[in-house]
Amino acid sequence: MPIPDILRDSFVGQVIYYASGRRLLQYPEERPGFVLPPHYFEHNSENAAENASEAAPRKARDPAASHRSSRSESSLSGTLREDALKPDPERKRPSALMERESSQAREVLHPHGRDADKVEKAEQQEIQRSPIVDWYGPDDPEYPGNWSFFKRSFVTFQIGWLTFAIYIGSALYAPGIQDISQKFGISPVAASLGITMFVLGYATGPMILSPLSEIPQFGRAPVYMVTMLIFVLLQIPTALAKNLGALLPLRFLAGFIGSPPLATGGASLADMWAPADRVVVIGVWSLAAMCGPVLGPTIGGFATQAEGWTWTIWILLWLSGASWVFLACSMPETSAQAILYRRAVRLRRVTGNPNLKTQAEIEAANMTMGEVAMMTLVRPFLLGFREPIVTFWNLYLGMIYGILYCFIASFDVVFIEHHHFNLAQNGLAFLGIVVGGILAFFGFLPWALYSLKPKFANNTFVPEDRLPPAFFGAFFFPASLFWFGWTSAASVPWILPIMASALWAIGAFYLFQAGMNYLADCYPRYVASILASNDLFRSFVGAAFPLFSTAFFHNLGVGPALSIIGGIAILMLPVPFLLYKYGHIIRSWSKFAD
Repeated sequence: MPIPDILRDSFVGQVIYYASGRRLLQYPEERPGFVLPPHYFEHNSENAAENASEAAPRKARDPAASHRSSRSESSLSGTLREDALKPDPERKRPSALMERESSQAREVLHPHGRDADKVEKAEQQEIQRSPIVDWYGPDDPEYPGNWSFFKRSFVTFQIGWLTFAIYIGSALYAPGIQDISQKFGISPVAASLGITMFVLGYATGPMILSPLSEIPQFGRAPVYMVTMLIFVLLQIPTALAKNLGALLPLRFLAGFIGSPPLATGGASLADMWAPADRVVVIGVWSLAAMCGPVLGPTIGGFATQAEGWTWTIWILLWLSGASWVFLACSMPETSAQAILYRRAVRLRRVTGNPNLKTQAEIEAANMTMGEVAMMTLVRPFLLGFREPIVTFWNLYLGMIYGILYCFIASFDVVFIEHHHFNLAQNGLAFLGIVVGGILAFFGFLPWALYSLKPKFANNTFVPEDRLPPAFFGAFFFPASLFWFGWTSAASVPWILPIMASALWAIGAFYLFQAGMNYLADCYPRYVASILASNDLFRSFVGAAFPLFSTAFFHNLGVGPALSIIGGIAILMLPVPFLLYKYGHIIRSWSKFAD
C-alpha cells in the first residue's frame, strides 16, 4: 500500500492533483515511459495530432514501437498490453452488494423489453465506434478487488469509522434532553424531537444524495467527504442554537447531509470484497453502525453532566472533524465505475481520442431523467409494498431499530428513576449492548467462515442459506424484551436488565445480518432500491419511537410496555423459519427476485 498512491487517491490528493495542473501525484498513464496501445490513437478527429502532443514523451508515439514494447514489458510495471483495455468476456466484472442498477433500470421500466431493446441497440452502436475503457487485465492494481488485504482492511476500517462518526450523532444528543427542556422552557417530548429530526434526516437523505455516489463522474469518496465536511460545519450553529426553532432544522440538516455513508457504506465494502468474504466485513461494518447510537448516550452522559447539553454537540464536532481530516487524506475511491471513468478522462486527454468511453458512460448517456427518477425515488416505495419478502423484513428490522431508540427512554426510567444512576452512570449501562454486539459477532464468525463461505466455493449457495442466524435472533429478541421489562424494578439488581440488553443486541445483530444479506441476495439486480426501501422504513420507525416512548413506559410501566412489543416479536418469530423452507417458492412468484 504505497503512501503516494494512498494520498493521490484520497480527496485531498485529488485536490492537489487538479490544483497542480496534473503535474503532482500523477497516474501511470501520465508518466514518461508509459506505453499506450496503438488502437487508442485511431480516430478521425482533426485535432488528434494537437491533442496527442501531450503524449510526446511517451514511447507510444510510434505505434509499431508501442506494439513491440507491449509484448516485452509487464502491465504491472507500467506498460499496457495491446489488448489490455479490450473487454474480456471471461473476466468477471466487479460485483457489489449495492448493485449498479443503471444498466438494469430499463428492465424494470419496460418489462416487455421493447424500449429496452432500442436502448441496448443504441448502446451497442456506441460501443462499436471505439474500444471500451476497461481494466488493464485481471490483475489490474487499480481495481479495488485486487488491492492488498491490508489496504482493503484499512479502507474497511475507514468506512466503519465514518459510519460510527455519523451514527453517534443521533443518540449523543439524548442525555441532554432534560437540560434542553429546562434551558429552552419546553417539554421533554419537544426536546426529544432533536433525535427524531436527525433520524428523519438520515432517512430521507439517501434518496437524494446516495444516488450521486453511483454516478461515475462523482464516485463515492467525493460524496462522502463533501457531505461529511458540511456535517462538521453544521455542528457549530447547532451548538450555538438558542431556541428549539433554530435547533430542530439544524438537526434535520445534519442527519440529511450526513446520510450517504450510512446508506452506501455497504456498497463501498462490496466494491472491494468478494461475495464469500463480504459476509464477514459487512458484519464488522454493522457492528460499527450499532456502536454509534449505543455509545452516544455513554459519551453524552458524561458531557452533559459536566458541561450541559451543548457539549454533546461540541464533542460531535470534534469527533467528526478529526475523522474528516483523517479520511480526507487517506480514503481512496472504491467505485469501479468512477475509477474507470477517471481513467477514460486521462486516456482521452493523453491520446486525443474523444471516443474512448467506459461502459457506464454509454449506459448513462442513454438513460432519461424519468428513468433515473424511477430508479432512485419511485422504485423503493413500489418494491417495499409489493414484494412480501421485502415488506416482512422492513417491518421486522424497523421494529428492532425502533426498540433501539426505545431503550434510550427505558434506560432513563430503569436506571435513573428506579436505581438512581446519574447521567454518566446511566450512559455506562448502554455498554451492555456493545458487549452483546461483540459477542454476537464472534459467535457469527465461525458460522460465516466454516458453514456459509464453503457454499460459495462449492457453488451451492442459495439466498435462504443466509437465514440460520435469524433462527437464534428470532428467539433472543422477544426473550430479551421480557427479561429486560420484568427485571426493571428497583428491587431487582441493576445488572440483570443490562444483561438482558446484551441478549437483545445478540438477537438484533443476527436478525440484521440475516435480513439485510437475504434481501440483497434475493434481489441482486435491484438491491440498491431494496435496501433504500428498508433504510427509509426503519429510519421512520426509529424517528417515531422517541416521541412516545417516555409516556409509554410511564403510563404502562416498563414490564407491560415491553411485553406488548415482545408479544408482537413472538408473532413474527416463525417467519424466518417459513422463509427458509418456502422462500424459494415466494421468489419464483416475483418478477423482481432471482
